[in-house]
Amino acid sequence: MPPKPSANSLNQQDSDWDTVLDDVASRLSDTIAKHGPESVMFYVSSQLLTEDYYVANKLMKGFIVSNNIDSNSRLCMSSAVAGHNRAFGADLVPGNYTDFEACDLLVLVGSNMAWCHPILFGRFLQAKQDNPNKKLIVIDPRRTDSCEFADLHLPIAPGTDTHLYNGLLKYLEEHGCTDAEYASQCDGVESAVTAADSWDIESVAKATQLDAEKIEQFYQLVAANDKTVTAFSMGVNQSSSGTDKVNAIINSHLLTGRVGKKGAGPFSLTGQPNAMGGREVGALANLLAGHLQLDIAEHRQSVGKFWQSPQPIAPKVVVKACDVADAILDGKVKAIWIVATNPVVSLPEADKFRQALAACDLVIVSECSKDSDTLRCADIVLPAQSWSEKSGTVTNSERRISRQRSLVTGVGDSKPDWWIFSQVAKRMGFKGFDYIEPSEIFLEHAALTSHENSKYPRQLDLMAELEKHNQPYDSMSPLQWGGQYIDVIASDFQHAKPKLVAITPPRQAGDVNRFSPINDNNKTKSKAEKQTKQNNLGLGLTQNVDDGLKLRLITGRLRDQWHTMTRTALAPKLNQQQTVPTLTLHPQDAEALGVNNNDFVSIKADILQV
Repeated sequence: MPPKPSANSLNQQDSDWDTVLDDVASRLSDTIAKHGPESVMFYVSSQLLTEDYYVANKLMKGFIVSNNIDSNSRLCMSSAVAGHNRAFGADLVPGNYTDFEACDLLVLVGSNMAWCHPILFGRFLQAKQDNPNKKLIVIDPRRTDSCEFADLHLPIAPGTDTHLYNGLLKYLEEHGCTDAEYASQCDGVESAVTAADSWDIESVAKATQLDAEKIEQFYQLVAANDKTVTAFSMGVNQSSSGTDKVNAIINSHLLTGRVGKKGAGPFSLTGQPNAMGGREVGALANLLAGHLQLDIAEHRQSVGKFWQSPQPIAPKVVVKACDVADAILDGKVKAIWIVATNPVVSLPEADKFRQALAACDLVIVSECSKDSDTLRCADIVLPAQSWSEKSGTVTNSERRISRQRSLVTGVGDSKPDWWIFSQVAKRMGFKGFDYIEPSEIFLEHAALTSHENSKYPRQLDLMAELEKHNQPYDSMSPLQWGGQYIDVIASDFQHAKPKLVAITPPRQAGDVNRFSPINDNNKTKSKAEKQTKQNNLGLGLTQNVDDGLKLRLITGRLRDQWHTMTRTALAPKLNQQQTVPTLTLHPQDAEALGVNNNDFVSIKADILQV
């Protein structure tokens, strides 16, 4: 698709900051005046610093007065957020990175940790080398690099994590592994155990397509090791049943009391540098700042009072990231501001989203890259600074806040995202955005986490943490809010009792697509044709063909690429590990389809190309 005719980017029309900021503010204000606050959408990213995130969320929810701000964390971490909230009453990870060294058993679920979190994985491997009695179990449909170090690999059928973990809950309960004292301080134990009661090892084996012996071996290892860490990532989160998968994992830890203890606990591995910082400031459509709850009127009033919002914060969640294409095409969203992400490639139904941007009245993109698929759909491009050019904070997977200091001067006229949002807010006539330094924003964010904390208690209280830390912002060393471990049954835990969630595994989890070799006329090939080597082979997705080969299409990631290659592809060395998009097949499936190594393959559906 060619760039939009009005684009101020890609060798089109240059301008200056004052002119562009006035234009952005004017056009957003006009859109809101004509179509209401819900006609504007911000789509932001966990590559932002917390200060950037905070200002964007404050502008949208507190002053534009709409909840139409969502992050690309919607694609990777929203299941974990919902699961944590259901289990703990807050979005928090009770454990610590040192648990990976202290545990006796590490279970990876839907995580190729060797590629995606190599430093942390290296810490575990060093501990395992020092103590070979430590065990590693990998639960993943694919055999990844992480499996090369595993004592046990469970290649489950995609989507059957809840079946496997319901079976584990039943096994633990029947084999006397319940920590009765701990479980008595949790809600939902009986209903969760009852929901799991039908999942004996044979039923689990049938659903997951695993050998019963391997399942029993897995269950025995978990039962025998109090110091068990279960680390989960995108293979769990990126699923239509992702939240249930998260809670099925957490259930097994709550039942056995293995939460927030040295070497034990469920551990959500985030997909981006500041996925947790964005959640702390509430930058998802269904979240509120400071770990307060959007669906509670008193919480909305508290945040609105702190921000001195001109109107009450809206209670309704209108548009989330995966809904935005339809919202634009239906005429509900008239203006969208995309920041530090490339949704034209990364969103589900990406082609539809590209079409939606072409139809959208106003598309603003803040980006540090020179070119991307999303930039080519923009009306206005704002040159934002990259992480190495700006200063602020990020929060990692273990709740540790780190100061990030700029390494280089920003290129050209590029500016930090918090500055861009603040300038637009002021030009829209809003007060409370006169920030000069990122430290002012961080301290305001910290103050909000402490605001009315005695009235609406929550574990996240950054002012209290800063007082204990006793370091100024500019020289602040990393601090872990909540302490090294969060004891979710302690008397001073600031949320409701932890809860086990009754899980009903989805019936469709075991469904497959059926594939068969096809020719150019979309007809099934003869046996003779199947035996003929094809340099160009189409794989037809034929869901209603009984004799088709049963396959599941699942996604992974490339070891050396990230963020749809908008940054990493600029480094020639990083393009050497995998030079072309690759479809990986089991050798037996490849033989049945007539596919040889290094063949070019297309994957076609009846209507859409997958």
